[in-house]
Amino acid sequence: MMGRSSSVLSTTLAGGIQIRPLTSQDGSWLWDMLYLAIYLPPGVAPFPDSFLRQPPLAGYVQGWGREGDFGFAAMDGPATAGAAWARQFVKSSPGYGFVDEAIPELSVAVEHAYRSRGIGSLLLTSLLEAASKRVAGVSLSVTETNPAVRLYVRLGFEIVGRSKESLIMLKRLTDPSG
Repeated sequence: MMGRSSSVLSTTLAGGIQIRPLTSQDGSWLWDMLYLAIYLPPGVAPFPDSFLRQPPLAGYVQGWGREGDFGFAAMDGPATAGAAWARQFVKSSPGYGFVDEAIPELSVAVEHAYRSRGIGSLLLTSLLEAASKRVAGVSLSVTETNPAVRLYVRLGFEIVGRSKESLIMLKRLTDPSG
């Protein structure tokens, strides 16, 4: 998806929300999306922004636009409503949902004001469609108590591991090589 014009729109939701491919220029606001992608159960105090800059969390965004990075943004005019993106990690420096070096990990976030409107589902289905043309699967890490687990299961993700209070989930896709 890197290098494509941000004016390329794939879908428009009711209410004017538009889904477009991410570009290498989107890296700066992906840090905000990464912050929102981290589930905080009710009553848990927010963590400092500096937490995002520590490994392995920083690996989901740092240097965005490298070979293999892809994803989508949900836009409400000039405002970002959400994003879903995927990036491959290496075994020596894995992300939280690491399964294999050939399987990118996805992240998804929707701004609080835009939640419960189908934006997360549309972002994920757009990402999964694009991923099916590139890779054999995508993985993620999600806190067991996060309501998004139901969405991931509905989209065909399977639990393939556990780490503390989180699930590692994998969505197997058609092998893009044939």
